[in-house]
Amino acid sequence: MFILLSIFMMLPPLILMGSDAPNSAAFMESAGIVCVLGLFGILATHRQSRDLKPRFMFVLTVSSWFFIAMFSSLPFYLSDNNISAANAFFEGTSGITTTGATVFSDLDTMDRDLLLWRSILQWIGGIGIIGMFVAVLPFLRVGGMRLFATESSEWTDKALPRMKTLSRGLLGVYLFFSVVAVLTYWVSGMTLFDAFNHGLTSISTGGFSTSDLSMGKFNDLILLESTFFMILGSVPFFLFVRELHGQRGVLFRDQQVRLFLTILLIVPLLLTLYRWAVSAVPFNPVSNYISTLFNVTSVVTTTGYASEDYSAWGPLAFVVFFFLMFVGGCSGSTSGGMKIFRFQLSVIVLRENLMRLLHPRAVLTRNYNGRAVSDEIITSMIAYTFIFLLCLLVLTVSLAAMQLDFTTSLSGALTALTNVGPGLGDIIGPAGNFGPLPDAAKWLLGIGMLMGRLEILSVVVVLSPAFWRS
Repeated sequence: MFILLSIFMMLPPLILMGSDAPNSAAFMESAGIVCVLGLFGILATHRQSRDLKPRFMFVLTVSSWFFIAMFSSLPFYLSDNNISAANAFFEGTSGITTTGATVFSDLDTMDRDLLLWRSILQWIGGIGIIGMFVAVLPFLRVGGMRLFATESSEWTDKALPRMKTLSRGLLGVYLFFSVVAVLTYWVSGMTLFDAFNHGLTSISTGGFSTSDLSMGKFNDLILLESTFFMILGSVPFFLFVRELHGQRGVLFRDQQVRLFLTILLIVPLLLTLYRWAVSAVPFNPVSNYISTLFNVTSVVTTTGYASEDYSAWGPLAFVVFFFLMFVGGCSGSTSGGMKIFRFQLSVIVLRENLMRLLHPRAVLTRNYNGRAVSDEIITSMIAYTFIFLLCLLVLTVSLAAMQLDFTTSLSGALTALTNVGPGLGDIIGPAGNFGPLPDAAKWLLGIGMLMGRLEILSVVVVLSPAFWRS
């Protein structure tokens, strides 16, 4: 894993070369350090048995993401730009977790090799997240893919007999979408460099851009294309593989996909009407709808792009975007957030309890996507929601203790845990960045990003004393 990361570290200077890669030495030095550590790890463990018990997998998953985040920050820290350890860690973690929050300003004039590394990090993080949600978290009984484990194993036994085949299918789909995104942006008017970077960060729902204006630098056609690619990145990738293996229609029969698309159909339309109603200047409904659709999609998919400062659209829009930050995309995709399926399960539980009040003796069943939902799944969902809200409270209070205002503290904590990217307000909103925050806040938010990406519970389990006692 570390050796593979070191290979990716060599790509920016190799792709750009010359004056476009002024930090080549930093990248090569970082690659060497990570490669040596990876080789030491292989030599130290190659004779040991491959213990795949849950305890080992919990530690391996959490520690791997933490160390990858640390190593990913090395090119920033070792570059000639005098980037502090806190800023480097924040940027590296934001990249590998596909959060998209940044501490950097003046991106339009920033070294191109560092810009490219940010995009590559998000692309790596995207495929790593898909693999983790499909293969690792169900084994640990964590995350939304537990709901689809039975379904996946059924079609895997028949159509894809080995996990390697599934992995190749997922990687193939991810690569195909990435290439299509790059070519589409390029044909639509982006420079090849911009197209390559935004192609990587669209499919991974990462949101890093090459400009301080983010996607506001580009035309409406590119905004529509980016909206489409963000949606692709937020749909369960294993459903694309199933479609390719002959199971036609499974994508749009999936309940979370249908609700996800419904949200993206209704919310932008209503917000556009609101903007039209409160606008004090001549209003272009088509252009404003495209901008609203793009920004709503960016927040719901936790990509983090922005075409303008949507937190300045008015009080209602501010509140709507705050609550959209909770939602997230579909389980099994590259997006973050609480995930669509948890809200659907909450509605199922609420409806069940209401029916029990009306009909105490009724025999009720819970079904999701045509399958029964066990009490264990419901308990896990409730536990996740409680831990999520508790972490949000602790992070918000901790940031407020650092003299940050309420909006910055709350939206900063929320955007870290949901991996959205920008927060709300004047400091960390779409028009700002996280650079002005104190170093302690950056370290804390970086940890929050990792917890959010690992579905929180897996980190809490490893940190609990009972895990190490038993």
